[in-house]
Amino acid sequence: MSKAEILAEIPKLTRQEREEIYLKLAEFDDDKWLDADDPLSEADKALIATRIKAHEKNPQTAVPWEEFDAQLKRRLGE
Repeated sequence: MSKAEILAEIPKLTRQEREEIYLKLAEFDDDKWLDADDPLSEADKALIATRIKAHEKNPQTAVPWEEFDAQLKRRLGE
């Protein structure tokens, strides 16, 4: 399959299928998606790392996406 054919098929995929492809590409790129033009400051990166560690220590404190999305929509009045 050519690159053009692959690109033509991407819009036909479900959101979940595109997410799988995105994650696989990140693996190939060594998870360095932002390295060339990184908009995150060192403080941003440190905050993210801190929050990831906190989640790993207490994963039960996480909120399912559906619940978070519903809360956010309520706050925004949507």
